[in-house]
Amino acid sequence: MRNATLERAAGVLALMTWAGSAFAALDCANVERFLAANATGVSCFHSDDLRTANPVTTPPDNSITTFADGTTLPGFAAGFGSFTPTKDRGVISNGPTATPTPVPGLQVEGWFADDPSGQARFVLRFPDDWNGKLVVAGASGTRSEFNGDWAWSDYVLPKGYAYASQNKGVLNFWIASLSSLVQPTADPLACRVNPPTGALSKLWVHFYDDDPQKPFTQWTQYMLQTASLARQAAKAAYHHYPMRTYAVGTSNGGYQVRRAMETAPDLFDGGVDWEGTYISPTENILVDLPPAIRNFPDYVAANYDPHSTAAQNILAAGYPPDIVQRDGSGNVTASLWHNYYIDFWEVTACQWQERFDPAYATYTAGLGNYDYLARLTPAVFAGMAAVATTGKIKKPLITVAGTMDALLPIKREARAYQAAVDASRKGNNAERSAQYRLYEVQNGNHIEAYAKVFPELRLIQPYAQQAFDLLVAHVETKATLPPSQCIPKDGTIAQFPSETGHCASLYQP
Repeated sequence: MRNATLERAAGVLALMTWAGSAFAALDCANVERFLAANATGVSCFHSDDLRTANPVTTPPDNSITTFADGTTLPGFAAGFGSFTPTKDRGVISNGPTATPTPVPGLQVEGWFADDPSGQARFVLRFPDDWNGKLVVAGASGTRSEFNGDWAWSDYVLPKGYAYASQNKGVLNFWIASLSSLVQPTADPLACRVNPPTGALSKLWVHFYDDDPQKPFTQWTQYMLQTASLARQAAKAAYHHYPMRTYAVGTSNGGYQVRRAMETAPDLFDGGVDWEGTYISPTENILVDLPPAIRNFPDYVAANYDPHSTAAQNILAAGYPPDIVQRDGSGNVTASLWHNYYIDFWEVTACQWQERFDPAYATYTAGLGNYDYLARLTPAVFAGMAAVATTGKIKKPLITVAGTMDALLPIKREARAYQAAVDASRKGNNAERSAQYRLYEVQNGNHIEAYAKVFPELRLIQPYAQQAFDLLVAHVETKATLPPSQCIPKDGTIAQFPSETGHCASLYQP
């Protein structure tokens, strides 16, 4: 593989004579020839429209039932739940990014040939009318390579960018049991989808990334590998390399962006992380989630009283306030904390505990009782240290995060990463060429769909996309990045914000 710096120089030289022109309809042949040595199961086709609100560009859920070698996926119905691209695109997005015209071009899908587990996948999209640049997307949770379709692919492709994404090297999950009250004895790594009070409390799933051959170190590996693969595939399609490569991603995909800026300055020119996951050996999701899991049932028993001891314990753990809706009789009809408790807190804690501390008795000792710092053995410490976000960024990076995020609370996650960046620079961030910014969205939360239930919440996607445009202007024209700031409700990222730094209050009615 050619050195990335030389690739970029060659790309810039070619673009000097090409910039502004449009390609004829691309052909799969050159891309397929390049991928023959790097991928298996490659599917390449030319589409009249690469935008993703259609079944051609985003495949149906459960349309893959085997590993790359043809072996049937484990679990219920040939791995039901392992591959859910249609569901995945709506996990981080409030809906497709609106664009006026179709985007013709190539779509390429396949499996990485060097993954012995046969799980690592990618998708590439090359518009006929290319602007000479590439966007590489991370994937949230354990979602597929189609996770960013609405939020990112549909935003950048109409602007002329090529687009690439990946699945962090893993499929999602397979169903271990549909009807068990306790963890299935045949699968000690199975996680309950809902707590005991949830509608899916008898549904147990096995996350592929808890398997020994799938350490979280692969999250960074496949982000970088996809960037390299996509750059070379672009060379095959367009006959020169991209002149710029940007990284974008949400949640665990935002983590991938951070690690890309920390570890691969030769591959990337900058990145935007939306609600990225912060990891250090002493502060991470296994520190933050147990207090919320432990106290929530008592909070419910106290009739969702914000002054109860249980509520105060959750707030003290760094969480934003709850939003509670009641009917005319005072009965609770909706709670933001309840949504997170049912859908995310326990199942996420299980997944991470099974990965980093599998000796813990997950459901007998209880996830609410898990004390990460008390169980910080050398092995657990080493596991976390291997995937830690250091803050030592080498290319410009913007974090966009919501103050009402109750999965990755902003006090414990986005602000902690900002502190790590600042610490690595000894307070001299403004003097570094690799700038860092934290844009806090007042009343933004982790799950865009929750804004449909709680009108007090605000969407983050428009600000993440605005941040991308600001990043590009900064990298390509030396435009000054707006300072870190609190974006007011229904406001915008401003060069002269009314509130610099952190939002004064996590919740604004």
